[in-house]
Amino acid sequence: MVKIRLARTGAKKKPFYHVVVTDKRNARDSGSYVERLGFFNPVARGQEERLRLDLDRLAFWQERGAQTSERVASLVRQSKKQATAAAE
Repeated sequence: MVKIRLARTGAKKKPFYHVVVTDKRNARDSGSYVERLGFFNPVARGQEERLRLDLDRLAFWQERGAQTSERVASLVRQSKKQATAAAE
């Protein structure tokens, strides 16, 4: 089964996450993934970008049966909310 989840990178105490499509049997940080859909930077400050997602590719994978993790699902909702706020 294909899963859309976060893969942790970055330094100790400074996490940075890639949103990736991967087989659910792979380890979180194995580096083995099908496609990278974006990133999440929980410690972003100032003008740094906190979240970027390719929503078109995310929808593509969801149509093909990929399941999102709980955290990624909440980030998708947050991203869509930001997109509608920016459009107004």
